Amino acid sequence: KLQFLYLIVPHPFVHPRLTMVMFSSLFRRRMTQLAVGFGVGATGFAATGRDPYVHAFWGSAAPELKNPATPALRNEIVEIMEAQEPHMGPELVRLAWHAAGTYNKKSGDGGNRGTMDKQPESGDGANAGLGKARGLLGPLVEKYNISKADLWCLASCIAIEEMGGPKVPFSFGRVDGASCAPTGRLPDASQGQNHIRKVFSGAMGFNDQEIVALIGAHALGRCNKDRSGFEGPWTNDPFGFSNSFFVELLTKSWDVKPGTKGTANEQYEDVETKKLMMLPTDMALLHDPKFRQWVQKYADDNDVFCEHFSAAYSKLMNLGWQGKLAGPGDY
Repeated sequence: KLQFLYLIVPHPFVHPRLTMVMFSSLFRRRMTQLAVGFGVGATGFAATGRDPYVHAFWGSAAPELKNPATPALRNEIVEIMEAQEPHMGPELVRLAWHAAGTYNKKSGDGGNRGTMDKQPESGDGANAGLGKARGLLGPLVEKYNISKADLWCLASCIAIEEMGGPKVPFSFGRVDGASCAPTGRLPDASQGQNHIRKVFSGAMGFNDQEIVALIGAHALGRCNKDRSGFEGPWTNDPFGFSNSFFVELLTKSWDVKPGTKGTANEQYEDVETKKLMMLPTDMALLHDPKFRQWVQKYADDNDVFCEHFSAAYSKLMNLGWQGKLAGPGDY
């Protein structure tokens, strides 16, 4: 597993020779061979392979790690997605989204720390059905020396791109945690715009434009009655990433689905075909003028949507790890 060795960096005016040896050795290596993390009052470096200078400084504890950003890892993730019925891509996005969405900017805890396989997070109703995705990705953790947190984020970014979406900037360096953040922090689909802003803006720090862009991920997948209590897809192509969610939301007429009105699982269906659905939180984007302007913009321009989604989703994946990850990695 990816490990970080932490050392206090010597002050260059106190130990100039030691400092020069350490940094010339480390930085002359290719950046893809370094994973950089930060601890309190310390800087950590995880170098791949074995460097004679690093080994002389660290002794027998010098790490021998593989760079997880390899074509083989991407290929295995794609095979996992495509071998499942239905296609696992939307579930990989949901897995990473729900892991990262536990962040709270006021308390500073939460974010993707690879803890969804622990209680109480694994038992949170919002995460129902995600055990399969975690299980399929599980063997890759040991095989590629990658944390679960990094793997879940990376797999979702690959899934988005493979389904026709933008390439999302991604950085390695997340470390799996020992305990879960409090549950109940994820958005409640039965609520309106005030709840949306409370969760996305108040807790996670997103502005209105970023909120609408992120909800555009509803172009992917579908709701399942046995998981969320809601049922049906948002679009006619639940395995294709595009601005179709916004197009459907704006151009179709929606009415409350019979049998759900006034219940905890009230949802909307399109009047014409009755095959597509929207959640109360989706409809709230139409009712709020500040949200609606972005719905219109994204419905009109898929390229703008993809650009904004890529930036917002990268920010989501980094919640709780701001300033602690390596530079952008290629995948």
